[in-house]
Amino acid sequence: AILSASPAYNKPSQAGIVAHYQRLADASPLPLLLYNVPGRTGSNMSAETTLTLAGHSNIIGVKEASGNVEQCLAILARKPADFLFLSGDDMLTVPLIACGAVGIITVLGNAFPQKFSAMTRAALAGDFARAQQLLFDFVPLNPLMYEEGNPVGVKAALALQGVCDAAVRLPLVAASEGLTARIKALLYADWSVG
Repeated sequence: AILSASPAYNKPSQAGIVAHYQRLADASPLPLLLYNVPGRTGSNMSAETTLTLAGHSNIIGVKEASGNVEQCLAILARKPADFLFLSGDDMLTVPLIACGAVGIITVLGNAFPQKFSAMTRAALAGDFARAQQLLFDFVPLNPLMYEEGNPVGVKAALALQGVCDAAVRLPLVAASEGLTARIKALLYADWSVG
């Protein structure tokens, strides 16, 4: 499948978003997964737009990263049974799975795959007490991952764990010493890294 973000920069209308995705889906040899990420694209794909597009035979689901729980619930309540709903917000993973999401395309999971996967698997298995406990462990760390841009925080966390270098491509730059120190303090205090 192809993950395709809603068009950026020119802020299309909902009709424009529908037309864009319908054209892509008609032309694509692979199925499409819609990606609603208004914080990056500048426009939100409404629940109604997502549900309209869910009827296209070559659109299989959505990565929903609006952060709008009411919008997510509106999609989950009315989507076709075979239309995949994936959270695009790490901190909403557990509550959205409780309401019918089938998973997450994650940021935090790139830096902490075992713990994030354990949380997601627990939620999918209906063990919400365990999933909630693991989710709460991420709460102080999550904002640090985005403070200087994504994936700057993730790369810093990975570098602190010895997985890779903290370098990122321009126009992003590696995490500042201050951010790296705060991530390190959390990892060493709460995560037994090192």
